[in-house]
Amino acid sequence: MNSKDADKLFEKLSPDQQKRVKNILADKAQTEKILKTPQAQALLKKLMGENKNG
Repeated sequence: MNSKDADKLFEKLSPDQQKRVKNILADKAQTEKILKTPQAQALLKKLMGENKNG
């Protein structure tokens, strides 16, 4: 996933969702905590094309 893909995905969010994402990303500790969850890891693998089953 490159930055253009991320921008396209971000644009599809509602204004409230965009605000939430920006707030989370502004907090490095919160971002790291979220990215370490199994759900986030699975989503990242899927988005990066590493999940051969999906």
